[in-house]
Amino acid sequence: MKPFGYLRAGSVAEAVRESAAHPGARFLGGGTNLVDLMKLGVETPGLLIDVSRLPLDRVTESADGALRIGGTARNSDLAAHPAVRTRYPVLSQALLAGASGQLRNTATTGGNLLQRTRCPYFQDTSKPCNKREPGSGCPAREGAHRDLAVLGHSTACVATHPSDMAVALAALDATVVLHGPDGERTVSATAFHRLPGDDPAADTVIRPDELITEVLLPPLPDGTVSLYRKARDRASFAFALASVAAVLHVRDGLTEHAALAFGGLAHRPWRARAAEEILRGAPATDATYEAAVDAELAAARPLRDNAFKVTLARRLAVDALAELAARP
Repeated sequence: MKPFGYLRAGSVAEAVRESAAHPGARFLGGGTNLVDLMKLGVETPGLLIDVSRLPLDRVTESADGALRIGGTARNSDLAAHPAVRTRYPVLSQALLAGASGQLRNTATTGGNLLQRTRCPYFQDTSKPCNKREPGSGCPAREGAHRDLAVLGHSTACVATHPSDMAVALAALDATVVLHGPDGERTVSATAFHRLPGDDPAADTVIRPDELITEVLLPPLPDGTVSLYRKARDRASFAFALASVAAVLHVRDGLTEHAALAFGGLAHRPWRARAAEEILRGAPATDATYEAAVDAELAAARPLRDNAFKVTLARRLAVDALAELAARP
């Protein structure tokens, strides 16, 4: 066992200050992913800064109808929150599709966004991995990649982001609030996670010592409907082979608003901008949905063993859009 220090932060300012003073420190919320990575030897922090007792676990409604989600709000609590269930069901469904009930009782909003890939080469320190050791290579490209990326990958990395919640947040145009040594800043959920490029070691655009304090959900127009669909190898406690978060507003047979995001296909939740452009203002028909999704997935570059994910994602997205459009 590798020794490490432990500090329970009394405030956001203290947490950030101590992180800056101890390079390589990690914030600890629920620890459902970080502790596992420490056991595997992938993460080796010298100091854990416990932020789980900070007053960041609230879910509150703003005067304009937006929702403010604290960075340490538990996944179970968020999924069960009345405002989430009624106004943002895509988020509730995504949370309930992830992990087990026991893990959801512990996992936090910020930790969910920051969880790392489950690529087997990343988790096995005896294997090379550019994400874990830059420049060591990506054996997944020619090895076991059935569960890995078909969109946005590079020669350096074909890992996928595992979060279900992050896919829903991308479709909802959420905003991530960060507090760091230079103060507070915001990043859109769609820009928070990175594609691998030549530097797959960085999963997100978060800066050193920044802490996720809130996630903001904008209000949705009346009549907007949403859902989350996930395909996996077993019925529970499995990461997505492909998933889709769909948000739709149809009036008089025409699509006024459409947001679509895929999970399980890329290094980050994949916001389907090409599909949305086709859907916007178009008739709410199966033919439109098929054309839109096909246009988005035309960019897919499957590897030897994962081309099935493209077909799977297509069916999930078309069916989700058709189901939403049929709702009264």
